Amino acid sequence: MEFIYYPKCSTCLKALKQLQAKEYQIVKRDIVKETPTKQELYKWILDYGQGIKPFFNTSGMVYRELALKDRLPDMSIEEAVELLSSNGMLIKRPLLIMENQIIIGYKKEIYEQL
Repeated sequence: MEFIYYPKCSTCLKALKQLQAKEYQIVKRDIVKETPTKQELYKWILDYGQGIKPFFNTSGMVYRELALKDRLPDMSIEEAVELLSSNGMLIKRPLLIMENQIIIGYKKEIYEQL
């Protein structure tokens, strides 16, 4: 189980605490220091199967500064992974990567069902 998060994000820390309480074996990864690669993002987007938008942190400052709301509908997967891999703060967090599932963001109920 790989947990990709921003250590200063309170939501990420809630999710991490919930996983640790269940004593899962977790590999933690700082989304800024170890930003996912283009190849990883491309695979995850395809595996997730719901397009590129779920992977963008739409409430983040960088997203707003780059006016991505207007650009996202016409963006290809290739353009998206190029952008996402260039700045970890653009990526929705936390990301929980498991063998057969990807969970984007934190919803307590989903983490409880793991």
